[in-house]
Amino acid sequence: MATNLKNLSTYKPEQVPDASAMKFGIAVAEWNEEITGALLKAAVDTLKKHKVKDENIFIEWVPGSFELVLGAQYFAEFSDVDAVIVLGCVIQGETRHFDFICQGVTQGITELNMKYNLPFVFGLLTTNDQQQALDRAGGKHGNKGDEAAVTAIRMVGLGNRFRTNQ
Repeated sequence: MATNLKNLSTYKPEQVPDASAMKFGIAVAEWNEEITGALLKAAVDTLKKHKVKDENIFIEWVPGSFELVLGAQYFAEFSDVDAVIVLGCVIQGETRHFDFICQGVTQGITELNMKYNLPFVFGLLTTNDQQQALDRAGGKHGNKGDEAAVTAIRMVGLGNRFRTNQ
């Protein structure tokens, strides 16, 4: 569904499982820090709202959005998190750099989901301009960080349900 038809921060709390025992890694890009910092704050606030303990939220900053994939992979390989949230922002410029970064990150995160059988949640804004990014990082369309955190909790819950039903 298009963002302009949905507030990213709106969800049904009853669909979110108990997250008090879950652990989350968050890889966040330094590039466009005004945006990514707002995404991070919303993600952390939402995790805490759903009872994730401070000591179970691990945050690592990477230089830019392209580095999010390896940063996320490090969480899978060197920590015991239940899910990884990837937060970044790529704003269209005058060159095709935007296309290559967006495609690379999208493909990389998809591959990580398959390789590690662990939820890697895509919280990368890909916007035409700064205003669109601001609108999705706490502005009129809510905050993609909220959506990413809720998605991570729900996907960990789904995996837990599958594991306990076997």
